Amino acid sequence: MAAQIDKNSYDAEHYINRELSLLQFQRRVLAQAADPAVPLLERLRFLCIVSSNLDEFFEIRVSGIREQIRLGTNIAATDGILPIELLALVSNEVHQILSEQYALLNDVILPALENEGVFFLRRGLWDEAQSAWIHDFFRREVMPVLTPIGLDPAHPFPRVFNKSLNFAVELEGRDAFGRVSNTAIVQAPRVLPRIIRLPDRPGQAPYTFVFLSSVLHTHVDELFDGMHVHGCYQFRVTRNSNLFVDEEEVKDLRAQLKGELQQRHYGDAVRLEVADNCSELMADFLLQHFRLDHTDLYTTPGIVNLVRMMQVPDWVDRPDLKYPPFRPGLPKSLGHQRDIFSVLRDHDVLLHHPFQSFSPVIEFLRAGADDPQVVAIKMTVYRTGTDSVLMEHLVRAAQKGKEVTVVLELMARFDEEANISWANRLEEAGAHVVYGVFGYKVHAKLLMLVRREIDDGLRRYVHLGTGNYHPGTTRFYTDFGLMTANEHIGEDVAEIFKQITGLGRASTLTHLWQAPFTLQPNVVAAIRNETEIARAGRRARIIAKVNALLDPETIEALYEASSAGVEIDLIVRGPCALRPGVPGLSENIRVRSLVGRFLEHHRIMYFRTDGEDRVYLSSADWMPRNFFRRIETAFPVLDPQLKRRVIKEGLRCYLLDNSQAWEMQSDGRYRRKTPRRAAHSAQSILLSELAAGG
Repeated sequence: MAAQIDKNSYDAEHYINRELSLLQFQRRVLAQAADPAVPLLERLRFLCIVSSNLDEFFEIRVSGIREQIRLGTNIAATDGILPIELLALVSNEVHQILSEQYALLNDVILPALENEGVFFLRRGLWDEAQSAWIHDFFRREVMPVLTPIGLDPAHPFPRVFNKSLNFAVELEGRDAFGRVSNTAIVQAPRVLPRIIRLPDRPGQAPYTFVFLSSVLHTHVDELFDGMHVHGCYQFRVTRNSNLFVDEEEVKDLRAQLKGELQQRHYGDAVRLEVADNCSELMADFLLQHFRLDHTDLYTTPGIVNLVRMMQVPDWVDRPDLKYPPFRPGLPKSLGHQRDIFSVLRDHDVLLHHPFQSFSPVIEFLRAGADDPQVVAIKMTVYRTGTDSVLMEHLVRAAQKGKEVTVVLELMARFDEEANISWANRLEEAGAHVVYGVFGYKVHAKLLMLVRREIDDGLRRYVHLGTGNYHPGTTRFYTDFGLMTANEHIGEDVAEIFKQITGLGRASTLTHLWQAPFTLQPNVVAAIRNETEIARAGRRARIIAKVNALLDPETIEALYEASSAGVEIDLIVRGPCALRPGVPGLSENIRVRSLVGRFLEHHRIMYFRTDGEDRVYLSSADWMPRNFFRRIETAFPVLDPQLKRRVIKEGLRCYLLDNSQAWEMQSDGRYRRKTPRRAAHSAQSILLSELAAGG
């Protein structure tokens, strides 16, 4: 049946599919694992990141495609691909990525690690002493927590946790009760380590590991006394992890989410992974049980839970096989003993993470909690982690009787449980906790302190960021944070908090652009303004750095700008639906992506505007989700010196990168830049210029 394209949709040939573009990003991450210039243990980490990314891709993106198919949706996306066609394309691409990933692991990285004294011993390579220790470990630590389930009418197939490690066992014989069953399932509880380090002994490599799967394969027969084990096969199921909350029915979002979180582990299966020793008969049995097709089966020549190897670089004390350590720097204005409030009364402060420290933000909130002149604190929280010093400062501020208001996003994907826990603690301390506006995730990064000044009355001090208030991720995500006492920006931030926590119409903001109201229209208007400047024969320029570019109206505005002669450079880390370099459409648009030591995360917009050089930082990507279904902000950098810093550090440095940059082709594929003369790595240069040293 022909695709039913909405009459208001755009030309499908102008667009690249989101999911396929996202898989191209996984290829760029995989290329880091293949790069011999990257330290060896970091290459292993990148290999695991690919697996982690693919897990989420199946849990969210593939689940969405399958749901469309289940509902009989026959409407193509903007790119013209029907859901049933897309699922097949995704399956084919992921199978290719996995083949390359495991070939890299088995043929390159593991042998290289062995040369460095880091071994992952297969069963056939254990010597007598190792075998004895492993058998004892199995008896002491593994066997007591296993519950083998023989499948028969009294023992149905057990519920399998999302992404858990399991074993399907083929058996022959009769058990103690005379029952005949040829299949059993053994689930590996999450309390068991997936990778076990063997104790040091003379003559053994300094770091010798075995996989739990190898231990269980070797001794699985001890779980089935008197029966013959024909085969033991690892398998892993990925499930739909989207949470569903009915806006019309829900009465208490926190209570509803608690119930939904329990079901996330048992959503519909979307992928089955099995080791390559799995028999065809068993693979078919598992597919049938989980209601999957052969295109949903992914066979791995190695462990099925590769993400578990992510911890190995932290366990191996070999600094020479890792990125060199560094100490984040501080802006010069914060290097003296002045308090943060006096600094911000003089001038704004720009922080560029991870090259510069996140500690000024922590100190800012700590000062707010401890300073008796600070009377109120308001903050948005999207992701912050289970152990957060920022949240502890908020709790302490509330306990001291300050007016503390926290807009805590309960629907932050995969952080819901941690956020619910913090909501409980904050409320117990006396803080006001609100969960935003139902139907709109609060993704803006805003922190405001209201302080009673001796001469000026109440004054607002704010921090706005492009990344989360998560001290952990600030060490390896690139983000900007702006700290300011600008009166008008403070008023805008206060207005946004009022909108979120109270009721009433949206007011006009002075400086900030806000989703879902003005952000997308202002972005499009700024693009069209550059278009008119170009049509008038004057120089026009747009540079933007985002994590994703998918909004059709924004893309069409960029196409129009390109046709008018606007020079456009886009730095897009992940999925990009725009096709660059198409004659007559986008020949003035260049798209590049950077993948390196740090995850590129800041969102920056630059519009030349006849030499005015307007610069905005934002929490939002250029996607319909961010523009219309989230509460986001974009905020201007007004200080001329800081504006030059953002352009230099966040844009030009990345446009000059010829070491970690990939240029997007019009067909959606990417080509890696290679240095012709001197190598230029944006992240390395920023480390050398901004960090304080190793």
